[in-house]
Amino acid sequence: MPTFNASKYLADSIESILNQTYTNLELLISDDCSQDSTKEILDRYVKKDSRVKVEYLETNCGSGIARNKSIERANGRYIAFCDCDDRWIPEKLEKQIAHMNRKDCALCSSSYLICDENNQVTGISLSPKHLTLGMMKRDNKIGCLTAIYDIKRLGHKFYMPAIRKRQDWALFLNIMKECQICFCVTEPLAYYRQRKGSISSNKLSLIKYNVDVYQTVFGYTKIRAYFHFLFSFMPTYLLKILKRQRDSRRYMKENEKGDENKTICKS
Repeated sequence: MPTFNASKYLADSIESILNQTYTNLELLISDDCSQDSTKEILDRYVKKDSRVKVEYLETNCGSGIARNKSIERANGRYIAFCDCDDRWIPEKLEKQIAHMNRKDCALCSSSYLICDENNQVTGISLSPKHLTLGMMKRDNKIGCLTAIYDIKRLGHKFYMPAIRKRQDWALFLNIMKECQICFCVTEPLAYYRQRKGSISSNKLSLIKYNVDVYQTVFGYTKIRAYFHFLFSFMPTYLLKILKRQRDSRRYMKENEKGDENKTICKS
């Protein structure tokens, strides 16, 4: 978990990890020079639970470097990610690791729910049953907060590339160049918080970084990278957004009906 000025949501994120039904874990946090009360919250959890291990970076390096600092310190077999404003459902690790054992795979992700700044669910991102390198090359279909990879199978060698943004996509592409497939749990196992003004909310500003991924991971020239971005990434990405909107409308409608039925039964 990378943290940076995360005090508003940090405790909820940490609690969602410490309350996992799969308890054999360590929560490795790298704080990227926070200026708010993040340090006080982290110090409190370090004293409260020995599984919480925090490193304070001396300079602000960005979330990719912060994640790498935690990966370097990892002692466990599996690496999983959760940003400091996202949350996991209690059974997330248990269900995904069981799924990885069943599928005999090295990389796993899942569907996830989308919520607003007030924890109200606003939509859903549904994963297919599996992802191939070709599918991931066209567009990132793995929510970083749902990803788990197996060090025992892959080796302790995969880190976020040294690009400022979209490092998670580049990491998953590098992993899939080796293992070729990611098996997914179609059930939503995490909550992604969509905030106004966040890096991921400003899609136009990410164009350069999407192109950087093609150059960094596949060694494309800038012209070829832009070509692939325009004629492969963009059409796939737009279809993904349309599908997510359709799935979200359906999910919200079904849950509204469920709430109505509960009210009727209760009355």
